[in-house]
Amino acid sequence: MNPPPSAASLVFSSREFLRLVESYGLTGNWGWTFATNLQVWSPGLYRLLGLEPDSVRPSYALLLSRVHPEDRQRLETGGRVMRDGILGNHSFRVIRPDGSERMLQSRGEVSFSPDGRPRAAAGFLLDVTEQERLARAQAAEKRRRWALFQQTRCYVSSTLCYPFTDFSAEYLALTGLPKAALLEEPTRPVVADERQHWRSYGRELYLSEQIVHVTPRITLAGGERARFRFVMVPMRNALGSVESWTNFIGPVDRPLPPPSDDLRRSLEERVTGHHMRAARALLDWSMTDLATVSGLSFSTIRRLEDGAEGAERSRHAAVAALRAAGIRFSLMDGATIAVAVA
Repeated sequence: MNPPPSAASLVFSSREFLRLVESYGLTGNWGWTFATNLQVWSPGLYRLLGLEPDSVRPSYALLLSRVHPEDRQRLETGGRVMRDGILGNHSFRVIRPDGSERMLQSRGEVSFSPDGRPRAAAGFLLDVTEQERLARAQAAEKRRRWALFQQTRCYVSSTLCYPFTDFSAEYLALTGLPKAALLEEPTRPVVADERQHWRSYGRELYLSEQIVHVTPRITLAGGERARFRFVMVPMRNALGSVESWTNFIGPVDRPLPPPSDDLRRSLEERVTGHHMRAARALLDWSMTDLATVSGLSFSTIRRLEDGAEGAERSRHAAVAALRAAGIRFSLMDGATIAVAVA
């Protein structure tokens, strides 16, 4: 049997490698020799511009003509590239023949003759449209969350580790304290007569990787004192290890926001057998009924209610079936889960 080829034996020519990269439809490149005015485009560049390969004669001027008018003035003209040997890196929009726009990033380089005169130029373009759209959507969501925080003093954030190494912009604004002061004493905003209690209680829950649900009275940035709700939920990876904490912070009279899918799954991991039995009792269901509705076997339902380990996927299916039937699992004070019919 022949041994498998090593990475070193898989030799690609530059042209083959370029074809492989451009097959994803996100890249293109061009070259320009000044002395002969020979200009070439790769097939990928044609496609980035919405053109069929070799359908037009490639030229730097044509490339510039496809750039959005508002972005075009930031790019070097052909004359400047040839005369001064300047070709920068840019982000700009191009308009395709069908009217659609794409956002591209360009990287360029000019080569020079021994006497220092510009001799040729080459450029590489990358389509970053989807990344730009995602960045704009994330920026809009960040503005929305900040506006909501300013109106309600409620927000959701994420913490990567405990002890804390950072604090959200919302928490800094809420307390009016600098990051350094909070790193030195995270419970500094808590009023003095409650600080030791909440420090010890919260630390114990964090270290045991349980849901932290506390309601301390804190001093706000303007000097006002108010009781706030802090809910910190450990988010576990596929191996069961805590990789981050999702936090909800807001006045105690404000309801908890609807959880995200990931947060809901993490909360559902706290639903145990006695919660399921209570939910079945409220619905007047037997274990057979729950097995039928959830699509699980009777033995799986029995194992879940007996507290068997390693049945997380089945647990989520059972909880989903109970929710669909009108059961509400609510987080009460001290991370207690209450069961009720909606």
